[in-house]
Amino acid sequence: MRSRYSAFAVGDPAHLLATWHSTTRPRSLDLDTEPRWTGLEILATAGGGMLEAEGTVEFVARYRGGEQHETSRFVREDGVWRYLDAV
Repeated sequence: MRSRYSAFAVGDPAHLLATWHSTTRPRSLDLDTEPRWTGLEILATAGGGMLEAEGTVEFVARYRGGEQHETSRFVREDGVWRYLDAV
C-alpha cells in the first residue's frame, strides 16, 4: 500500500501497473499531475498474513484541498501482493 501511494505521489505509473492484479489491471495508466499528495494514514488492516492469500487496507490519502478515504483489497498473485480493487 505504501509503495503504491508513493508511486502516485511521485508519478510512477510503471510501479502502479506492476503492483496491480492481472485481472483488474488497466492496459495503461495516465496519472494526473494534480492532486498534490501530502500524506498517507493507514486506518486499519485485515488479513494479509504470511499464510493468507487476501488482505485489506483502509486508508486516508491526503492531498492539497482534500482527501481520499478507501479500503483496498490485495491478493497474492505468483507469491506477490497485488492491488485488486477498492471496496
